Amino acid sequence: MPYRAEYIWIDGSEPTQLLRSKTRVLPDGAELPIWGFDGSSTNQAPGSESDCVLRPVTSIPDPIRGGDNVLVLAEVLNTDMTPHASNTRAACVEIAERYGSHEPWFGIEQEYTFMKDGRPLGWPQGGFPAPQGGYYCGVGEDEVFGRDVVEAHTTACIEAGLEISGTNAEVMMGQWEFQIGPLGPVEVADQVWLARWLLYRIGEDFEIAATLNPKPIKGDWNGAGAHTNFSTKEMRESYEPIIAAAEALGKAHDLHIENYGAGVDQRLTGLHETAPWTEYSYGVSDRGASVRIPWQVKVDGKGYLEDRRPNANMDPYVVARLITETVCRDAEG
Repeated sequence: MPYRAEYIWIDGSEPTQLLRSKTRVLPDGAELPIWGFDGSSTNQAPGSESDCVLRPVTSIPDPIRGGDNVLVLAEVLNTDMTPHASNTRAACVEIAERYGSHEPWFGIEQEYTFMKDGRPLGWPQGGFPAPQGGYYCGVGEDEVFGRDVVEAHTTACIEAGLEISGTNAEVMMGQWEFQIGPLGPVEVADQVWLARWLLYRIGEDFEIAATLNPKPIKGDWNGAGAHTNFSTKEMRESYEPIIAAAEALGKAHDLHIENYGAGVDQRLTGLHETAPWTEYSYGVSDRGASVRIPWQVKVDGKGYLEDRRPNANMDPYVVARLITETVCRDAEG
């Protein structure tokens, strides 16, 4: 019996790339072929030379359609089979291979905001909810909105085989988070993009949108980030390499900030559990620092650190590549 393969790719939208997908019906048992699309409709090619190539890089069971159907993450290539300019995965693969001996691991905390009728889910029309306080990890119909979507998304991620490790309601009403990992640099980025696609697609069924806007509501409300937990083999064995990693990230602060998502200056203000985007700091148990070392890591004398600077709308391939390269290159001297 034929099966459906949903080809998913990352487009050329600026300043933040978006997800696209389309369905291919394939004969029973057929392998996933290279495919193509109209790059002039995705900001990836001019109309006069519009063809772009989709090369499958990973596939997972389709938890929405079920059966033998699959979701296919594809990277975008030019017609000469070289990586397209919008393809950030290729550079991440190169760095992951170069520093593979350090065994870098990532856990990414993807925050997002549910939107309905132009405002965050649960917000009163033409007004504001009660101030932040009870929404974080809250329970009850007056505190939490969108749990049915979150539960459906979590189930879909599990059934698809993604390494989803948790979910929670976040500080602003209508804001949530899911976590992916621990995984290697390329694998974690692949899975974050696939989990994002599932979130958007499941939201369609509930008539609720999810946005990665880092500051969906201006003013005294929390923004949305993608706190990135990172370790190497050396960091998981002793404490000194964790401090060295935090120091290395500080030396490359400007480069990282430039690549941690559009609007990072709107979110990293020094308020709402952030450090100012113009400054770099790290500390134990400090959610007001750029990089946090969890208290348990300090007690254990080994573990990981959390880079709190990436925006919710960051490209996980770029963030994983930069952190891996910055920390591992410094460790090698």
